[in-house]
Amino acid sequence: MTMIQTSLLNDLAVGLPSGVRLQRMVASLRAGFGCDAVALLALEPGAVDCLRPLAAVGLTRDALGRRFPLAEQPRLAALMASREVVTFDADSRLPDPYDGLIEGLKGQALAVHDCMGIRLQQEGRPWGVLTLDGLTRGRLTRHDRSRLAELVPLLEASIRLTRLEREVQDLRHSHARVMRSREDQIVLPDPGHDDIEIVAHSDAMRRLLDESKVVAQSELTVLLLGETGVGKELLARRLHRLSPRHGQPLVMVNCAALPESLAESELFGHAKGAFSGATTERTGRIEAAQGGTLFLDEVGELPLSLQAKLLRTLQNREIQRLGSDKVRKVDVRFVAATNRNLQAAVKEGSFRADLYHRLTVYPLLIPPLRSRHEDILPLAGRFLEVNRPRLGLRGLRLSDEAECALLAHDWPGNVRELEHVLGRAALRAAQVAQDGHGIAVIHPESLGLAPTDTTSPGISQVTASTPGAGIPRSPRQASRAAQRQSIALALSQSGGNWSRAARSLQMDASNLHKLARRLGMKACETHGQ
Repeated sequence: MTMIQTSLLNDLAVGLPSGVRLQRMVASLRAGFGCDAVALLALEPGAVDCLRPLAAVGLTRDALGRRFPLAEQPRLAALMASREVVTFDADSRLPDPYDGLIEGLKGQALAVHDCMGIRLQQEGRPWGVLTLDGLTRGRLTRHDRSRLAELVPLLEASIRLTRLEREVQDLRHSHARVMRSREDQIVLPDPGHDDIEIVAHSDAMRRLLDESKVVAQSELTVLLLGETGVGKELLARRLHRLSPRHGQPLVMVNCAALPESLAESELFGHAKGAFSGATTERTGRIEAAQGGTLFLDEVGELPLSLQAKLLRTLQNREIQRLGSDKVRKVDVRFVAATNRNLQAAVKEGSFRADLYHRLTVYPLLIPPLRSRHEDILPLAGRFLEVNRPRLGLRGLRLSDEAECALLAHDWPGNVRELEHVLGRAALRAAQVAQDGHGIAVIHPESLGLAPTDTTSPGISQVTASTPGAGIPRSPRQASRAAQRQSIALALSQSGGNWSRAARSLQMDASNLHKLARRLGMKACETHGQ
């Protein structure tokens, strides 16, 4: 029995936390085959033409947030089309999906390397692929091809066991939540449903996605809370997609964009002749969502004159079109969102207290990006992969110093700001520097990040019962943000050299590494994964 087989069998025999088994599997394969990178990619949920990384060793951290459409990746497409081990030698002209993403190359092209992989299956259907990369010619041999083929049953068994354990864990957690929520008559969705839009590597976001699975199946009105740019619209779409109403309309309304003179007509509709220019009867947005979900974004911007009418709809599920006496019944699930402090607005008299309580039946707080550093680099990878084909690039990646700068930034504009920063940086990098192989590297100067105010409070509102309510930044949070910025600046000025950065900060190099790990800047270390 080989070392790899022994390691895989041992991992099958013991209970491991979710995700750890797969990470140990790819690490064992890299050690056993002596290659430079190993990645396990699965088909996107509900898709047959796009792969996403689940576990990897030897790749940059942002690679976990990327997606690989088979139409753009001929090597991965070839793997998915075959049940046998497929190899690509150093002379292959097919682009490699990991060009520029191998840890330790600092964005250099993979001019000479070997690649090998195989399609994996679950329950008789294609599930994903396993890839092995070597950076030197002849690193992967014919003998390695035979060895990998022999390991397929063990690899598929590891994946199957991990899936089953996750489903059991989901069922246990879901059962506990149902027992706590029986009075709300919450029904569980199918276990194991993965989200296809929201990147969630942090514990905070994973807990939020778990909670949203449960509330999505209910008829409760949900109020999404969070700062500008955290992804409230994405979560609203997720709630609708996981709900029993998913086959019916999802109607999105930006309350801040409604002209006050037309807001009532837009929401509730109007009768013919209700006002000058109303030449026909018109259905409002609420009726348009009949049977489905109505998402009221920036609900705190609704004028007081409309708040009373919306309250009646929430209470009685009835509407009256402008200029009509007829009462119409509506069957609509309401989801609202705001970045305002509605409790303060109630005290000021600009928002009705009764409407506030109707909207906060189930509040969900989306944490700001600065409090979930584990999501920053995977999100960056997702945005870079979106921009790469638009710019006609073979590869697009971040330098180590750019990663540090992203982790040190405070992100007052949250995920939306990160998306825009990387979009601009990708364009600049594509114009300024490529390595001759179509791979562009983003450096800190391309990011154009200005120092942010580390004492800005952010959103400060939710009901008193909401766990983890967003509140003003504590002195400790502000101090950590300032420390991250200081380290990132020192690394940038020292060209990424940790020893020189430590000297400029008047610190011992080992203490600087320890501090960086405590601050969530572990990804900035120059050694491989």
